[in-house]
Amino acid sequence: MNYRTALANGTEYLKSQGVEEASADAWLLLEFCTGVDRTRYFLIQTEEMKKEQEDRYFSFIEKRGERIPLQYLTGNQMFYGRLFCVGPQVLVPRQDTEVLVEESLKKIRDGQRVMDICTGSGCIIITLAAEKNIRAEAVDISEEALKIAEENAVRNHCRVRFFQSDLLKNAEGIFDCIVSNPPYIPTEEIGKLMPEVRDHEPVLALDGREDGLYFYRRIVEDAWDHLTEGGWLLFEIGFDQAAEVFEMMKHKGYHGIEVKKDLAGLDRVVMGQK
Repeated sequence: MNYRTALANGTEYLKSQGVEEASADAWLLLEFCTGVDRTRYFLIQTEEMKKEQEDRYFSFIEKRGERIPLQYLTGNQMFYGRLFCVGPQVLVPRQDTEVLVEESLKKIRDGQRVMDICTGSGCIIITLAAEKNIRAEAVDISEEALKIAEENAVRNHCRVRFFQSDLLKNAEGIFDCIVSNPPYIPTEEIGKLMPEVRDHEPVLALDGREDGLYFYRRIVEDAWDHLTEGGWLLFEIGFDQAAEVFEMMKHKGYHGIEVKKDLAGLDRVVMGQK
């Protein structure tokens, strides 16, 4: 089978399995499995593939057809211009979360101490540490997630102190900025998510309990004693959670509370100052 036929067959199979970005995913898997970039592909598309390449490609196509996220198959995801390793131990970093990074960078100054709660792959705190000269720390309740995060810090040449903790339970001292993208999907909504998310991404990182707001309540309360005067607390939120999180922060005493939208025009970040 030549490269062009393989790509066409891979695309059609993914379409038949309901994969939304079938064409793009078929191409990315071809590139991943063969090492052939687009320029070379157009030169050799009618040449026969090596048998081992063909077998590997269609093995990955079948796995993607099972709705395993593309990023878990390739083991990588770009975030804020940097490459992060990912696996089923962590959520796949998403472009929406870059809004949280951008807003955090506006608040953080060099030399400050910054904490990331529910760090997962570490993409938020590592990006902040790469962009600013900060004292970076991050926590997650999952040991497996922390191993991925530590690997990503090494990969991106960043110094971050990672440690296991149930939110801020094991944190010591105070911080100039605390950021978090906590689990925020209401439990009953998880079964309605896309198969890639529902069946393969870690439920621990998705489930925000009954109304999706459990972790916001805890962090808003606990972060107060771990923030300097004038320190910032920034959250990523679900598109319909801004009002509730805004009120939580207002009730606790945070001021200058703002809501920022993502590129799709949806509420994505809530932030306030102690």
